[in-house]
Amino acid sequence: MPQNLHCVEGVSLTRPFQIRRLGHFGINVASVDVALDFYSRLLGFELSDELDFGPRVPEALKAQVGATRGVFTRHGTDHHSFVLFPKRAVEASNPHYGSYPELMVNQITWQVSSLREVVDGFKWFSEQGLKILRSGRDTPGSNWHIYPADPDGHVNELYYGIEQIGWAGISKPLAMHGIRYMQPPELPHRSEFAEVNAALQQGLPLDGGYRRKTPQPETFDVGGVLLARPFKITKIGPVRIFVKDVNEALDFYQRTLGLSLTEEVIYEGHRCVFLRANTEHHSLAIYPVALRSVLGLADNSSLFGFGVQLGSYAQLRDAVAFLGQAGLHFTELPKALFPGMGHHVWLTDPDGYLVQLFWEMEQIGWDGKPRPANLRRSWDADPTQWPTTLSPLSDSFAGEVFLGPLN
Repeated sequence: MPQNLHCVEGVSLTRPFQIRRLGHFGINVASVDVALDFYSRLLGFELSDELDFGPRVPEALKAQVGATRGVFTRHGTDHHSFVLFPKRAVEASNPHYGSYPELMVNQITWQVSSLREVVDGFKWFSEQGLKILRSGRDTPGSNWHIYPADPDGHVNELYYGIEQIGWAGISKPLAMHGIRYMQPPELPHRSEFAEVNAALQQGLPLDGGYRRKTPQPETFDVGGVLLARPFKITKIGPVRIFVKDVNEALDFYQRTLGLSLTEEVIYEGHRCVFLRANTEHHSLAIYPVALRSVLGLADNSSLFGFGVQLGSYAQLRDAVAFLGQAGLHFTELPKALFPGMGHHVWLTDPDGYLVQLFWEMEQIGWDGKPRPANLRRSWDADPTQWPTTLSPLSDSFAGEVFLGPLN
């Protein structure tokens, strides 16, 4: 094998890992409790675990940071798909975040398929002279990881093996959180099954983890299942960020991390790029920071917004009605900035972050080409004008499938 190629599970690649999907995402917020009410009670993310940043905050700063609880939430069986951390406590406990005043994203997380890719990726990043902020394995979540940062400070995570929450809805017991690594392990490493067996031999109760509290009344028929709201989140992303230099950011995400460039858009003279991790049109969108003022967005955050995919077009329409009745207002943004996406709406969360609700994402096939613009779905930005039913496109139901029961 040529010296500059790496064997990744039997395939020769230019880097020793292959990102498979956007796994989870997180933001730093002023109040975790307020943000959690929005994301859990209204949108439906379920609390899976908590993390106290208090012990990590320097003693001299503890009186200044306020509440220190962070929460992990999920929409499926992954231990977490969306994370809410207390902004002041995070900045006080981690100098990296304090060094980037506009950094509201606490992590953009990409899944690889093997522990070896994490270990070899750590060595490769080091050989490339690229900084790794952290590596090893954390709890809650139990995923092996490395944390490189992009040129604008956005913390990216490459991970393998996140904890799965099954039919009982219980996360790993707190007693197992002591199994941590601050560096990638020696390979081969013991399996998750062997790790749980060791815990059982120590007498640790497997039902001692976190389970969500009493749910809201489940009165909405969603595909034949009663849920607490008339829709179900089935996927996190895409993530949208502002950067100072689009070319520099593109080099990091395309050449270093290996994401594929799907499409570019020039909007009022500003170049915007859209990259994918798998077959979705884009899982990451990069916009120049100068576009913030053009769109009338706040100038104190490098986060444009992020998406959550709902289970169907019918659910999206029902979500618009449900959230409107809850007093939320929708923001209209230029559709040209979101190629590859059909009907969607934008919400603003309590911290001013934008959240995009959608149902349909264009899928990219073997030739790597997006659908021509003239063949894309035409739709009205005003949800009150949306029809009850749509004609399907060839990929309307393609892409990542939600696994397991709806709740």
